[in-house]
Amino acid sequence: MRVSLVDLKGQFAPLREEMLAALGQVLDTQQFVLGAEVKALEGEIANYSHTRHAIGCASGSDALLLALMALDVQDGDEVITSPFTFFATGSAITRLGARPTFVDIDPLTYNIDPGRVEAAITERTKVIIPVHMYGQCADMEQLSAISERHGLPLVEDAAQAIGAETGGRRAGSMGHIGCLSFYPTKNLGGAGDGGMLTTSDDGLAERLRTLRVHGGATEYLHTEVGINSRLDAFQAVVLRIKFRHLEDWSNARAAKATRYNELFAGANLPYELVSPLTRPNARHIFHQYVVRIPKHRDALMKHLGELGVGTKVYYPVPLHLQECFRYLGYAEGDFPEAERASRETFALPIYPELSDEQQEYVVEAFSSFKPK
Repeated sequence: MRVSLVDLKGQFAPLREEMLAALGQVLDTQQFVLGAEVKALEGEIANYSHTRHAIGCASGSDALLLALMALDVQDGDEVITSPFTFFATGSAITRLGARPTFVDIDPLTYNIDPGRVEAAITERTKVIIPVHMYGQCADMEQLSAISERHGLPLVEDAAQAIGAETGGRRAGSMGHIGCLSFYPTKNLGGAGDGGMLTTSDDGLAERLRTLRVHGGATEYLHTEVGINSRLDAFQAVVLRIKFRHLEDWSNARAAKATRYNELFAGANLPYELVSPLTRPNARHIFHQYVVRIPKHRDALMKHLGELGVGTKVYYPVPLHLQECFRYLGYAEGDFPEAERASRETFALPIYPELSDEQQEYVVEAFSSFKPK
C-alpha cells in the first residue's frame, strides 16, 4: 500500500464538474481580478472568522507583508515572532527593514511561548506575530494581555489555522489583523496561490484594501506606496466551492487525528513517540498531524518511505539558523526548543479522504521499525 502525505486529487474528484462550470463562468465574464466573486468570498471568510472585514490578496506571504505595512512597520523596528515557522513569517519583517526578534516555542504545542515574550520587548518593538502552528492557536489569552500591557499590535499568522479556536474565539479574530493562506495544501486550498487578511478595525481594513492595489485610493490617485497583491476570480470561485465543505473537512481531520492517537496508544512501539497535544478549551483543525520522535527520527522516516508512507519535516532549519538571517547574530543553542523540534518532529498523512485502512497501515509501518 502507498499512503501519500497529501492527496489533492481525492479532494478534487467529487467537485470536478462544479469547479469546471464555475471557472467557465469566470471565463464568460472576462472579469478576472477582484470583482464580485472575490467580494463574496471575503464576506464568507469574514463571517466564518468572526470579524467585520476580510480582504483578499495574492498569497499568505503577502498577507503578512500587507499587515505589517498597515501597522507602519519600518526600518529599525523590531517584530517579535517564533523561529519555528515557515520562512514567510520572517521575510515579511525583513522586507520592511525591520528586525525579527525570535522567541522560543512551547515544546508541547510548537507555538510561541508567551512566558518568554515580555523579556524580548524593547523600545524598538512594534508588533508581535504569533504563529498558529499545524492548525492550533497559540495561547492568545496570554499574548493578548501582553499586547494590551505594552500597547503592541498582534498580527496572527493563521496560515495553517482557518477555523481553529481557543477560548471560543476563532483564528484571525483575536489580533489586530489575521493572515490566512489558501495555498493548495491548506485545509481551505485554492488552485494556486491566494491569501486573506481579517480584521474588525474599520480603519485597518480600509488601508489594507488600498495597500493591496499599489496604495491607490483610485486607479490613478495614490495616497501611499503599496504593492500589487490582488486575489483573482479563478481562485475565488474555487475557494467558494471548497468553503462549503470546510467544516466537514476540518472535523474529519480532527477525527483522523483522534484515531491516530488511539492506534499509536495501542501499538506498544519499541521507541518513544509523542502524539500531538490539543490545548484545553481549544479547537485544533489538524492542518498537520505532527509526531515527535526523540530518537531515530531520520531512520524511522527512511523506513516509512520504503513502505510507501509519505512524511515530511516541518521545519528542518529554524529561522534563526538560516543563512540569510546570520546577520541577526543568533547562534545554535539560542532557542533550544525550536531546534529540538526541528530535529525530532515530522508530519504524517492526514486529510479527510484518508481511510481507516490507510491509517492502520501507517501505524503498522511504525510498529515494524526496529531501532538499532
